[in-house]
Amino acid sequence: MRTEKEMLALLLGFAQESENIRAVIMNGSRVNPNVPRDIFQDYDIVYVVTSLQSFIQDRSWIDRFGNLIIMQTPDEMGEEVSEPIHKFTFLMQFTDGNRIDLSFYEADHISAWSRESLSVLLLDKDGIIAPFDEPSNRDYLTHPPTSSQFAGCCNEFWWVSTYIAKGLWRRELAYAKFMYEHPVRDMLIRMLQWHIGIKTEFAVDSGKCGKYFEKYLAPAQWTAFVQTYPDGDYDRMWQGLFIMCELFRETAKEVARYCGYAYNLDEDEKVSAHLAHVRELPVNAEGIY
Repeated sequence: MRTEKEMLALLLGFAQESENIRAVIMNGSRVNPNVPRDIFQDYDIVYVVTSLQSFIQDRSWIDRFGNLIIMQTPDEMGEEVSEPIHKFTFLMQFTDGNRIDLSFYEADHISAWSRESLSVLLLDKDGIIAPFDEPSNRDYLTHPPTSSQFAGCCNEFWWVSTYIAKGLWRRELAYAKFMYEHPVRDMLIRMLQWHIGIKTEFAVDSGKCGKYFEKYLAPAQWTAFVQTYPDGDYDRMWQGLFIMCELFRETAKEVARYCGYAYNLDEDEKVSAHLAHVRELPVNAEGIY
């Protein structure tokens, strides 16, 4: 596997040799001082160019970076766009294990690029890029919720929990799993992020999808969170759902106290009772109640 030194030399060498490439920016985890280095970190690179089309139309330049396992070009996926494009991204996984997420931005439109706090300028041939501040994770920190964000998170969690119950009673595994792992878990993760924010004075990044939760949650909370990941067994999914509800309730009340918001306990209690009722509902029931 090529080293970081080798990869950066390759990326910069290509840019220095190409008249079309005027500046190079690196962002993401490799410039984050708070993230431990590991072998799966990719290279998030922005090339600022005078023209996109030569890189899009003739892609033989990709071979210079190595042998591909797979590549994705998200700007070509979905609906066709008739308007001129000013950016294009190549996501590339190479056979030696390295991955490059390489975005091309036209220099005339670089002002529209969203500057990230985790960015460093590696090359600027023309002095066209305004200086970056010292890299930090400030763009990724959790912020206290507004009252509407908090209320919406709670309502979404309890509302979609009833969908899970319906899917489990019907034994519609894929439907129940989707509702469990997406809308409901998303709200649990959001609430836990706010909880961690309170504990740390909103000074840490708990990670995309909660990937650093183990570091910041209390041991009992982490154990409960792990138990919310059941397999495809219906009984274990029911158990996981009730553990998820308890964990959500515990942290939501804390966030409400910290922010001075009201927690809708009536909504919680009624939905929780409904979930328990549906769990015991006979398969041949002719009515829910």
